[in-house]
Amino acid sequence: MELIEQLATLFNESQRTVFFTGAGISTESGIADFRSPGGIWSQIKPIQFKDFLADESIRMEDWRRRFHFQKQFDEAEPNAGHKFVTNCLSYGKGIGLITQNIDGLHQRAGVPDDCIVEIHGNGTKAACLECHSPMALSQAQVLIEREGTAPKCARCDGLVKAAVVSFGQPMPQDKVLAAKELAERSDLFVVIGSSLVVQPAASIPLIAQRNGAKLVILNREATLLDAAADLIIRDPIGETLTQVQTVSASSQ
Repeated sequence: MELIEQLATLFNESQRTVFFTGAGISTESGIADFRSPGGIWSQIKPIQFKDFLADESIRMEDWRRRFHFQKQFDEAEPNAGHKFVTNCLSYGKGIGLITQNIDGLHQRAGVPDDCIVEIHGNGTKAACLECHSPMALSQAQVLIEREGTAPKCARCDGLVKAAVVSFGQPMPQDKVLAAKELAERSDLFVVIGSSLVVQPAASIPLIAQRNGAKLVILNREATLLDAAADLIIRDPIGETLTQVQTVSASSQ
């Protein structure tokens, strides 16, 4: 209970909390992790961005996987961890959310798009790789079923792809910059459910700490930044944050 009370105190004292979420917050909603041992990428080979560009059969396989994953996303519900983040942002304690997740559960929990930096993209939508025109996944599926080929953009005939950052695809520099700027502004930076191994996202908590923020890591497993953290909690995310909310409310 001591760790819960420490975290509740940090939240109560903070005026500019920034959250950083990874796969661990969504596994509690039943969404499989991609990168952990036994995760999705240990069972199927990831598709490289250059191969998506070069080979129609690989594009079709990428879309097949996307529709499979989207079914999982649609069946999942935001959990107590997602709702805690939403509450903090809604009541002005938090100034933003950086997420590595592509499942859209934060938005479904009530976080507005302008409060979220989706540093690895969003798997619930698609866009043209050339002109960036959006396309709904449902529209992409209709085109694939009708034409038997990967969808093309109606505006410029460019390739359409799910709006996620694939292996080998350049990171969106505007998102990276926005995440770094949020980290610089924070006075409390809370990592939730991330192993902090994927760069450049994994270096962002250190930017917050170098600018004076307290660093909290809430994750089941050890991370590469544990030595830098001011507080580490290894317990289940939803359960922990529910207790923090109760303690925080009672102490105000």
